[in-house]
This record gives sequence, structure tokens and C-alpha cells, in this order.
Amino acid sequence: MESDRRGAFGHHRRKILPFEPGEGASVEALRKASREKASALNQHVLGYGAVAEAEWRRAGIADPDLAAMRRYRLERIRAQLRRLDYGGVLLYDPVNIRYATDTTNMQVWIAHNPIRYCFVSADGPVVLFDYFSCEHLSDHSGVVDDVRPAVPWLFLYSAELTEAKVRKWGDGVDDIVREYGRGSRRIAVDRLNHEGVAELARRGIEVFNGEEVMELARAIKSPDEILAMRRAIVSCEAAMAEMEAKLVPGISENELWAELHRGNIARGGEWIETRLLASGPRTNPWFQECSSRIIEAGDLVAFDTDLIGPYGYCADISRTWLCGDGRPGNEQRDLYRTAADQIAHNKALMLPGISFRELVDRSVVPPGDCFPTRYGVLYHGVGLADEYPTLPHAPDWTEETPDGVLEPGMVLCVESYIGRLGGHEGVKIEEQVLITETGNEQLSSYPLDARLLAS
Repeated sequence: MESDRRGAFGHHRRKILPFEPGEGASVEALRKASREKASALNQHVLGYGAVAEAEWRRAGIADPDLAAMRRYRLERIRAQLRRLDYGGVLLYDPVNIRYATDTTNMQVWIAHNPIRYCFVSADGPVVLFDYFSCEHLSDHSGVVDDVRPAVPWLFLYSAELTEAKVRKWGDGVDDIVREYGRGSRRIAVDRLNHEGVAELARRGIEVFNGEEVMELARAIKSPDEILAMRRAIVSCEAAMAEMEAKLVPGISENELWAELHRGNIARGGEWIETRLLASGPRTNPWFQECSSRIIEAGDLVAFDTDLIGPYGYCADISRTWLCGDGRPGNEQRDLYRTAADQIAHNKALMLPGISFRELVDRSVVPPGDCFPTRYGVLYHGVGLADEYPTLPHAPDWTEETPDGVLEPGMVLCVESYIGRLGGHEGVKIEEQVLITETGNEQLSSYPLDARLLAS
């Protein structure tokens, strides 16, 4: 019977493994072969598939140089660390880890279960502390110098033993700071529970704001980052077209929204950050998450993609469509034209060298009966997700609003929501815009609804 079991296993092994470890192979040899196989089959190595690649070729978007992009992003982080005199930055936010290493691992799950972290030293190596048996996930990156097992101490894993686990975690962080922190005990951290902050303080490690480091690093995109973002937007807009084709009376908001998810995942995209799709009376006020409501002929359908697509880049585009084959009402056209005009005016102001304050002061805000329902911001940065800066409407600017300057290489979204206070429907439009040396370029290109624009 034992010999039969061995034979069955051996047959199964030969069927699924692209290598033969051989009789008597050591555990280490098998581990090495397993890691090499997994590394070769990593999603980032395999790429995005025929559908996405064909769409990018038709759009004329060149391949980004990912090795150059990764080096650029790492140097952006290190420049901030040197400017602020920090020995390094400890990262828990999976988007920040993606920026630093171009690696992923269960991104949404990791976002609320902090068990994967990374230390980027100002001058030395990048050390990734990864989940159990996940060493292969960073072999493609070219910028991760060392992978070590993470020490999780969230309650899910450690319960009443949290204090002991935090001490063990602190040993690992202390070792890395001593080894690679240039003799400094000053480090930045982006996200950390109070137990971790206290443990580092006990060890004489000063903790500073890692979000400042990362947001400022991420603000200026390289040409290769822009190529990756262009591709993410092409994929997003292809999925939007598939979604619009499914927009017929009788479909539910949830069913329609699922089309965008399907199109994103089919093209190698990663996730969608919100559920912002609403129809008919649910479009006013804004920020209704999509529901089981059945969309009816004549309804406005408004949505915000908030989509993390290929290469991890965000495509943040909003559109409002008219459902069915009928003509829009006068109120629908008026709301839509107001939103489109606001976007056009405010986008034209997005020029290199303009201060945030001047940009806001010169921007058009919604008319008086729509101002109380305005969107929360006029502009916000975008990259691997929503990023710095975030700029309010002029009446919302206070002494606590940070100022700055638009610079070439920044990408911002310009937003408009127009809905009358107490009104029936509302309109959401948003465009993604690159700041260039001489002006700006709108990266999003999905057409506005011609029926709603008509006079």
C-alpha cells in the first residue's frame, strides 16, 4: 500500500511540476527549485496578457522601463530621507511598500492586517519583512536586497501574547536600524499601532512622520511612471466601455458596477477602492455606495472609478451617463453642462508654477444652490492611489490648509459634483491631468455623454 501511495504521488508530481528534483534531493534543493519556479510565474513577471497588451499597442503606449522606474522611485524616497536626516523609513502601508519595492502580496488584506513591512535605509539596502513563505514575491523587483520573515503582532495572531511578540518584532527592527541606519536612531514610519511606537521609544529609536516622506516622494512621477499610468487608464476606460454597453433599463447598480471590476481584473488590474456608483434619485446627494436598486430608463447614472489598475497605478475618473434611448430633461442637461464647464475652466488653470492657493482662488465653484452639496475637494494628487496634495474649494480654505506649487511630473484629478440641495439628481465628472513643463495634458479621454451636453 505504501508503494502505491508513493507511485500516485510521483505521478501527480510529474504532472504539475516543471522540474524533476531527482531521488534524494535535499530539502534546500527543493526549496530553491520551488522558489525559482514561483518567481518565474510571478504575476509581475508574466505580465498583463494579450487583451491589455493589444489595447496598449493600439493606443501607441510604449513599454515602461520597470527597472528604471523602480530605481527612480527608490531614489525619490532616499532623497527625502536625506533631506529630513532620517536613517530610514519603516513602511506598513501596502501602497507605500509597492512604491518602494514594486512588490505585492494580498494588498487589500494586508491593508487591515499589518503583517508585511519594509525598511528602506537612506543609503543602504532595502529589507522586506514578508508573510510566511513568500520570499519569491520580490525576486523580480531588482531593488529588494534582503527578505526576512515578518513578526506579526496584531491581536489576530498574538492575542494575550502581544507584548512578547512586540518585543520580538522590536528586536528585528532594532537590528535593522543598527545595521543600516547610518548610526542614526531617527526613523520615519508610515503606519504603526501605539504598542510599536512605545517599543521603539523604549529602545531609543525616535519615530517621525513617514507619510511626509512617502507622499512627497510619490508626488513627482518619472516618464516611466507616466507610461504605466497611461496604460492603467487605457485599461480602465476599456472596462468603462464594457460597463456602458451593459447599461440598459432593468440592470441593477451592483450588476453594472461588477462590469468595471471584471474588466479591471481581466486586464491585470488589482482592485477598486470604493463603491461609488449611483442612479436616479440616489445620485443626489453624492457618496451613495452602489446598491441593488434597479436602474430605470431616463435615470442619470454617476460613478467614480477609483480603480487600481495594471502596474498598481490609479485610474480615477468620474462620468455620468443617461440610461436608455430617450432624451435628457432640461434639468439633467443644465446640471451636466454646469459640471462640464466647471471641469474645463478649472483644468485650464492647472499650470506649472501656480501655487495651490492661487489655483483654488481662481477656480470656479458650484453655483449657490449646488454649493452646499459640493464635492469635498476641487483637486487631488493621484499616483498609486489618491495622493498629496488635496485642494479644497476657495471658501473652504483655512489657515490649516497647506500651500504649495504645481510642478511638472505631478498628476492631479480635477473634480466636479453638481446637484442642487434637495434636488432629484446630480452629476459627477472627474478628469486625470498631468502637469507638464509648459502646461497640462489630460490623461483621461473617455468621452462625455453627448446627449447630456446637447443644447
